[in-house]
Amino acid sequence: MKRHSPLIAVPDTGAPVQKVGILGGSFNPVHIGHLMLASYLVQWGYVDSVWMTLSPLNPLKDARQLVPDLKRLNMIAIATRDTPGIETCDIELSMPRPSYTINTLDLLRHRYPTKDFKLIIGSDNWAIFEKWKDYQRILDEYGVLVYPRPGFEIRNRIVDGMEVVDAPTTTLSSSFIRAALAKGKDMNIFLPQGVYKYICANKLYIPEDKR
Repeated sequence: MKRHSPLIAVPDTGAPVQKVGILGGSFNPVHIGHLMLASYLVQWGYVDSVWMTLSPLNPLKDARQLVPDLKRLNMIAIATRDTPGIETCDIELSMPRPSYTINTLDLLRHRYPTKDFKLIIGSDNWAIFEKWKDYQRILDEYGVLVYPRPGFEIRNRIVDGMEVVDAPTTTLSSSFIRAALAKGKDMNIFLPQGVYKYICANKLYIPEDKR
């Protein structure tokens, strides 16, 4: 399993600098839209690899909607096991909460000092990026790759430290997947290989009265 843990510091000394894109999210569940974006960023040369970084369970959210951390992490691991350049990162699961993106990036840089980390966010998040903790330091020290999201234009918001990614867009969302699963729909085509099987085996996103 390709997993990057904060408990393991990998000595990269002597290796060439690798550009790593950090794609964070709840991945509840991970779907093909996530992999399409990550694969595009790698194959079109924006980064050398993408680490899909799981955000921990928010105790204020309904656990029936946001499934436990480990199960979401397992789904990411299944989704990325045969995907060149796309890997799983669990670093935030052992960080103090709430965890801020700048803290995640700082810890990753400490653990992997020869890698050049960049943050990947959608244009919806870019529209409110100035509200993020230490957003200017993220731009100055790491850089941000911004991909398009329907309904959120990026025009006139180009600044130093950010780059617009001309990635294909999709309206597919985890909330759509969850709603469809709750209705008993077959979501195999919408999910990475093996993830739908894992969801069914663990009865995830299915109302208790239908289990």
